[in-house]
Order: sequence, then C-alpha cells, then structure tokens
Amino acid sequence: MPREKPATVADVEGPWVDPNFDSGLIDRCKRGWNTPVGELTNELVATYLRQKIALSLVVPEARKRIAAKFVDDTELYDEELENALKSATGEA
Repeated sequence: MPREKPATVADVEGPWVDPNFDSGLIDRCKRGWNTPVGELTNELVATYLRQKIALSLVVPEARKRIAAKFVDDTELYDEELENALKSATGEA
C-alpha cells in the first residue's frame, strides 16, 4: 500500500494564486504553501493561524507543537504560536 504524502496548505486551500500585489505577509504565506505541515516553521504555522488559512490542518499541528514545547526560534516573540492559536480558535 503506498504511503500517503504529508498534507500541505495547498491540499486544503488549493494551488497558490498570486495576488496583484506584494507584501511580507504574501511572501510568508507563499513560502510554506506546498510544504508538509510538519516541516513548517512555527512562524509559518502562526501566520496561517492568524490568517485563518487551512485551519483544519494547522490547528492540530499548533496544538501538537505547544504540547511538546517545540521551539524552533522562528517566532517573532515568545508564545507567538500560542497567541495565534488563541486568536484563530478562541482557545485559552
């Protein structure tokens, strides 16, 4: 039986569509669009949470990382991932 490939934001939201403008946020979102969720940086998981992108995928990943106290030094500040999860879901 073939092994299922890890899910990406593109699997949930569809292929990336370039908007008619550039910004740091657009660049961050595009950077991780086709990356398996388990390989995203905490910064990108937090970004997708705040933008409410692919929540069915990134919410469980964020919960897993928070429970494991996973730190990759990409967050803008301590507890950014926790705050982004709270913003996206209303969780404390």
